Amino acid sequence: MHDRHTRRFGLGTATALVMGNIIGGGIFLLPASVAPFGTVSLLAFGVLTVGAVALALVFGRLAQRHPDTGGPYVYAREAFGDFAGFLSAWSYWTMTWVSNAALAVAAVGYVHVLFPGHASGGTDLAVALGALWLPALANFAGTRYVGAVQLISTVLKFIPLLFIAVAGLFFFDPGNLGAFHEGGGSAVGGLSAAAAILLYSYVGVESAAMSAGEVRDPERNVGRATVLGTVGAAVVYLLGTLAVFGTVAHTELVHSTAPFSDAVNAMFGGHWGGTVIAAAAVISILGALNGWTLMSAQSPYAAAKDGLFPAPFLTKRRGVPTVGVLAAALLASALTVINYLTGAGGVFEILVLITTFSATVPYLLAAGAQIYFLLSGRRDKVRPARFARDLTLALVAFGFTFWLVAGAGYAAIYQGVLFLFAGILVYAVMAARRAGRGRGGEAAADAGAGAAGADVPAAASAEAR
Repeated sequence: MHDRHTRRFGLGTATALVMGNIIGGGIFLLPASVAPFGTVSLLAFGVLTVGAVALALVFGRLAQRHPDTGGPYVYAREAFGDFAGFLSAWSYWTMTWVSNAALAVAAVGYVHVLFPGHASGGTDLAVALGALWLPALANFAGTRYVGAVQLISTVLKFIPLLFIAVAGLFFFDPGNLGAFHEGGGSAVGGLSAAAAILLYSYVGVESAAMSAGEVRDPERNVGRATVLGTVGAAVVYLLGTLAVFGTVAHTELVHSTAPFSDAVNAMFGGHWGGTVIAAAAVISILGALNGWTLMSAQSPYAAAKDGLFPAPFLTKRRGVPTVGVLAAALLASALTVINYLTGAGGVFEILVLITTFSATVPYLLAAGAQIYFLLSGRRDKVRPARFARDLTLALVAFGFTFWLVAGAGYAAIYQGVLFLFAGILVYAVMAARRAGRGRGGEAAADAGAGAAGADVPAAASAEAR
């Protein structure tokens, strides 16, 4: 039964969920971040796009086999058992609420551009908390409102970015591009260095698969939405970055703090570009927070159904796991408060590093699950003609994800592994509870069988009499 606040996502909304979660606030700084490496960074973007699309196609194939809420968690558990499933759910859940805090803090900087003045720590904290709780309230209202907010915000942020990308072609000056490879070392080294910065630009490709239970006709629409959303984000990334490279002089771009604003000002003159782009950035971040808040609840909800997360995470109203949304919002808020009130930037940076590694664990397990399904003889719903193609895609997706792990850096891997292992304690507690319930059920069954057995002689004796 669905009330008027609950509505399953159609193809358009599911695509917006994927695209909106991929495109957050980072796109507005990316061109300046990779400019020091030269235009080789555009090639790096292209290579990464191939890997991201392969991963998207793998998620689509997996969703055809298991069209259930939880996405990567469901695939990992089905292929490798409860422990692997738990690690996937734990890592993904960690990544979502910590990255939500980072997005909220990023939104504050863009709000300063829209409303210049004397900023204060209290005001900044209020803005960051508002950025967290407004999307949470949309989620509490139900999937109908989550989908509406996601669709509107994706359109509103897609239009200005695409406009700059297209308009930039008419103002494009090859002289602004600079060298193919800037700095010392080889071009291959520059490619890898640029890729390390761009690697996490496509985190979010799993969004439709994660919410497959809320998508209409998930066997078809999850795969289509995943690919369409990933390709749509890639178009914005590639054309937008190319437009900025071609309209802003390279010597200025490497020092730019608002590359898209500089591109608008270079194309049309004046200084109004900063305001327009800041508004687009705020909308983009709020839309991403809306989608990621839902994602933060889906993974623990799916794990709780199997007894691998605490039972309260099963609470679901209007199509949304409300306890998961509340828990993620509270944890992200606590982290944000710590960041502003104590100035513990070091703690905040460590946790953000954890998210960069945590995002890769579910991807790696999902790609590995697809390889397992294909090679173990469990090729249900896989046509023989598609076997070679699906295996190739799975291997490319695995390689892409492995590259993500390598690109995270030693610090991120070190901190991330520590936090991942901390989850073992939670798994041990939940596994013990499940074992206890299982033993209780077996004892009850044995007692019932014993009682039934005791009745047989008595019945036989009564019949003999």
